Amino acid sequence: MKISAELKALEKRLGHQFGAPELLVRAVTHSSMSSPTRSDNQRLEFLGDRVLGLVMAEALLDHDAKASEGQLAPRFNALVRKETCADVAREIGLGDALKLGRSEMLSGGRRKQALLGDAMEAVIAAVYRDAGFEAAKALIVRLWGKRIASVEADARDAKTSLQEWAQARGLQPPRYDLVKRSGPDHAPVFTIAVKLDNGETEAATAGSKRQAEQAAAKALLQRLESA
Repeated sequence: MKISAELKALEKRLGHQFGAPELLVRAVTHSSMSSPTRSDNQRLEFLGDRVLGLVMAEALLDHDAKASEGQLAPRFNALVRKETCADVAREIGLGDALKLGRSEMLSGGRRKQALLGDAMEAVIAAVYRDAGFEAAKALIVRLWGKRIASVEADARDAKTSLQEWAQARGLQPPRYDLVKRSGPDHAPVFTIAVKLDNGETEAATAGSKRQAEQAAAKALLQRLESA
């Protein structure tokens, strides 16, 4: 099966030449392009998520032989979450190779976090199905390598940590308010403010509400803990 120039370039960036290139085609095909004769990447995404999880769990154990389960779990979550998968996808230019329906393309689908994260997981599964676990593992370790080495010693969810901080002091859970939304529909920017009962507040801006909430919570928690 012949593949497009975009997919050949993606193969080079992945460092893997597919023996069954139809797997790569399927991995980059969004559901908006699926048809009775063209499969999308949803089933591969399901598999890739599990392959990524296994590789990442093993990599974290190897990286820190003394870490407890309580330390490993948040690090694991930080490394396999959709935002991280999307960041890796952007680094290898995966968006340029996505096969999207017209509506998704016009709405900026090549830059959407969810689409990129799903496609990254699908590509992992495609490599796994094409060449086996060791090939998929090598790909993941190479693409995630710097993240595995630098993931915070305590990568707890910032919103959860801030809520625990507040509850320990008899305060109500933090409140998150949308301060501003800007940018085009296909690439929105959100500014979120977090506020505690005692008047402490911080704000942050990001490309999704979740990221902005996390960033605001982290900023406030860091300031409170350093006071």
